[in-house]
Amino acid sequence: MPGKRPDPTKLARTHWDLIVIGGGITGAGILLMASRLGLKVLLVEQRDFAWGTSSRSSKMVHGGLRYIAQGDIGLTRDALRERERLIQELPELVVRQDYLFPIRRKRFPGRWSMKLLLWLYDRLAGIRDHRWLTRSAVLDRLPGFEQTGLKGAMTYTDALTDDSRLVLRILHEGTAEGGVVCNYLTADAVTATDTGFRIRVTDGCDHSTHELDTTRVINATGAWADRLSGSAARIRPLRGSHLFVSRQRVPVNHCLTILHPKDGRPVFIFPWEGATCIGTTDLDHDKNLDEEPRCSRRELDYLLELANSQFPELQLAPADVISTWAGVRPVISSGKGLDPSQERREHDVWENDGVITVSGGKLTTFRLIALDALEAAGLLDAQGRREHGHDRTPLFRPRELHPGGGHPLRAWPELSDTQWVEWILEHEMVVHLDDLLLRRTHLGLLHRRGAREQLDALRAPCQRLLGWDEERWTREVERYIVLIEQYYSVPGDPA
Repeated sequence: MPGKRPDPTKLARTHWDLIVIGGGITGAGILLMASRLGLKVLLVEQRDFAWGTSSRSSKMVHGGLRYIAQGDIGLTRDALRERERLIQELPELVVRQDYLFPIRRKRFPGRWSMKLLLWLYDRLAGIRDHRWLTRSAVLDRLPGFEQTGLKGAMTYTDALTDDSRLVLRILHEGTAEGGVVCNYLTADAVTATDTGFRIRVTDGCDHSTHELDTTRVINATGAWADRLSGSAARIRPLRGSHLFVSRQRVPVNHCLTILHPKDGRPVFIFPWEGATCIGTTDLDHDKNLDEEPRCSRRELDYLLELANSQFPELQLAPADVISTWAGVRPVISSGKGLDPSQERREHDVWENDGVITVSGGKLTTFRLIALDALEAAGLLDAQGRREHGHDRTPLFRPRELHPGGGHPLRAWPELSDTQWVEWILEHEMVVHLDDLLLRRTHLGLLHRRGAREQLDALRAPCQRLLGWDEERWTREVERYIVLIEQYYSVPGDPA
């Protein structure tokens, strides 16, 4: 991934084989797979890379136990196989994690139904690591855990990741294969031409407009997919919110899968980069998609209720929350008016007037989604799709060959440790301060008040490596503080 953002004027001088619109996990996967096919491919993103759903997920690379219960055996199988691949290829970024599913008397599911489910789950993944934990073993691992009716827990494994850094890593691999990427470049319109398509774009940095020519185009804009698809709306935007509390308040070393006492939905409590995360919700999102989503007070109370039902002695309150965040899932609507949690999470690919649109699906299966989109675009035939689907050639260079080495999934250093931050500023197209603090790193979420007390440590490297003068630095800090206060803080409370 080149260090500097490319000049859109120069991008307009090239006729591309493929332009991918959307810089989340799906678009990044398409860029990588298309570049490996030898295509001249450009990816454009209207905001920052991973700005949307792909930096606001539950940080899990998993098969999805509940998808088996919904009958999506194929989706679960594919996700588990891709999970195992990512654990093997990116051990520093996709980390196998123990999960605990507590079993209580007179509550479904019981021990044996969960054992059967996990037997199938492991079989689909090609591993065997589920087992039963006794009541005393659970309480040893979870001090203060609610004991009423507790019989024990089934344990199994899935994986945790840093979702936005996974997207950046895929973009690094795609550009190493010859692909080109540009953030803050909005695709306003797609028009058919004699040689393919012309895409009118607006540069978010200077508001200039440009026209890009390409033979093929794939719309991978997630929750925004209906805007450019040219077809009837298919996306049902669903909001999922999370919150961070300190490990000192909720010291868990395992990922807990808990059924919420109010509605029976599975919600997770898990360790992540030095904090404890609680999430997620699942609600229809009826707000403007172009505005940052935020956790509502209703969602905050819902998540705190879940945590307090399992750790009643803690009595977590809003004051314990370090930060909140919300993302909008691009779920393909069934049109049946189902409860949000009952909608399937499979992806869909469709065509209208030559424009290929892909949306939905899971972070875990980004590679397979990309191959389906490339097949729909005529860049792979059916045999090629099958061959690439089963291809075990590594997607990622070994960590020691990746520029910067990649950052392991662990607690981020303090801002005063600027070596990694400086590498990011030089190599990852940081345009705004929130790009650095909320997506290239998550320091703004892991520290109270968005880590604003530590911002002075970033002034010198940002000014030196990004060319920001004092006025620009002040504007960026002011912009960042507004974002933190409005969208990442405790709802209804000052930041």
